[in-house]
Amino acid sequence: MSKYKESLKCSFCGKDKKDALMLIAGIDGHICETCVEQAYEIINEELKTKPNGKTKNSFILPSSITPLDIKSFLDQYIIGQNDAKKYLAVAVYNHYKRLNSKMEGDVEIEKSNIILVGETGTGKTLLAKTIARFLDVPFSIVDATVFTEAGYVGEDVESMLSRLLQACDYNVEAAERGIVYIDEIDKIARKNDNPSITRDVSGEGVQQALLKMLEGTEVNVPPQGGRKHPEQKMVKINTSNILFICGGAFSGIEKLIAKRLNTQVIGYNAEDKDVIDRENYMQYVIHQDLKNFGLIPELIGRLPVLTYLEPLDLETLIAILTKPKNALIKQYEKLFELEGIKLTFTQEAIEFVSQKALEYKLGARGLRSLCEAILTDAMFELPSLTGITEFVVDLAYAEEKVKKTAKHKLMAA
Repeated sequence: MSKYKESLKCSFCGKDKKDALMLIAGIDGHICETCVEQAYEIINEELKTKPNGKTKNSFILPSSITPLDIKSFLDQYIIGQNDAKKYLAVAVYNHYKRLNSKMEGDVEIEKSNIILVGETGTGKTLLAKTIARFLDVPFSIVDATVFTEAGYVGEDVESMLSRLLQACDYNVEAAERGIVYIDEIDKIARKNDNPSITRDVSGEGVQQALLKMLEGTEVNVPPQGGRKHPEQKMVKINTSNILFICGGAFSGIEKLIAKRLNTQVIGYNAEDKDVIDRENYMQYVIHQDLKNFGLIPELIGRLPVLTYLEPLDLETLIAILTKPKNALIKQYEKLFELEGIKLTFTQEAIEFVSQKALEYKLGARGLRSLCEAILTDAMFELPSLTGITEFVVDLAYAEEKVKKTAKHKLMAA
């Protein structure tokens, strides 16, 4: 019996049992640990070419799609922001048309990265998420605040491509056609006007590190993130066909815009002053204002498409609560429906929530905060009660819950 055991070999590579760490027995054969590892790698390589059942070439824009189709899809999920939707639809359409066309002749079409400027809660991130859902391409959201210059504590800018790789199951060809949304781009603005005083490793240093990546270059990307796994093999990604969308609130940029507009309106043109909409300076934003805010000219030049998002008014907030496919009230109605309860908001309650959100100046995010404050007690108590099939939120109930929450916060302060 011992002689038989000693003569066992791997059925794949022929390695003897005494030379292998482990020999796994099957019905009519055996396999060593080395062959298991190799088989695992082969399977992974094959699956990478078909992430989620898709081939490498499936991440392309269908030829029948037009910019109007893209905007119509965005309209289903996002209220208002028509200018931003139009700019985004055209930029994305041209980008993928460029990828799908065969470059012939001397004319080479360059990509147009996008920068979105708007107050918090106006829908910058939602726009990027929705456009990626429509195009069905690899998409990742990264936060610019975590990045530092190479060699300092924090993340290197290459890690944003690691997340893009993970989003498409490490399919490099698919990742090279993807979209990266860089949020909070305004937080890496230059801290002072003189770049030579101190080393700005989390501001201007990050902007400089982003330059070649935004323009298009081959980047060695650590698949699992850079500094935690220093021994890993790098993956080379060409960023020439990756569309970068940047977004930021740029808090305080209105003062820079107002200053620029006021200096231009002098003398005989003073009557033009009345034409300026002083309630919404953001609509007049230009690249020069971003430079004055603290973005370096080289970075601004690589983000040629600049558009703004309108601040949300009362009418828009009411529509956000009720109209989109995934409107906030529809989400809460679904939550209550899972408990067998029909939730109804009266029109007065909807208007009250929208008015309060407008006062808090938190944009669409303020709506969720208020809805949570109003519905928390109901969501806590109703699942324990029997016989409740309907729950109505009227103006009195909404006012009571908001007042109770505000009073509690005031006492805590």
